[in-house]
Amino acid sequence: MKLNSLFDNPGARKDIKRVGRGMGSGYGKTAGRGHKGAKARSGAKQLATFEGGQTPFFRRLPKIGFKNLFAKNYATINLGDIEKFITTGRIDALQTITIDSLLAAKVLNRRENGLKILGHGEIKTAVNIVAVKWSKGAEKAIVKAGGSIKK
Repeated sequence: MKLNSLFDNPGARKDIKRVGRGMGSGYGKTAGRGHKGAKARSGAKQLATFEGGQTPFFRRLPKIGFKNLFAKNYATINLGDIEKFITTGRIDALQTITIDSLLAAKVLNRRENGLKILGHGEIKTAVNIVAVKWSKGAEKAIVKAGGSIKK
């Protein structure tokens, strides 16, 4: 076998459409673009939002909302969820619970800007938690159960 005897399988490559190369090709004269008008010219592409000159829909709607660039998002977890994961064995209550331990246990899936503990549900196990923020109800419940929470 020689390199000059190798060929593609029939139908593996499709010939390109050569437009504007004479009437016999079937794509001569106007090259498949129809007659005149913006779409027949080069560089003619309208935006998807163009509505024939009328004010586009997105400009007719009022500007609403505000996105704070400096806002901090916290990875949140409720006390009831912590208790549930301790009873199922995904979190070790004897170890200090941090955002890293929760990520390793696949309880949280994102680090965000720190861990925030919320007081929904109840906790019966004494746990030590390291978090950035927590609610007053969560702090009361953790201390009542014999645990502690700190930054």
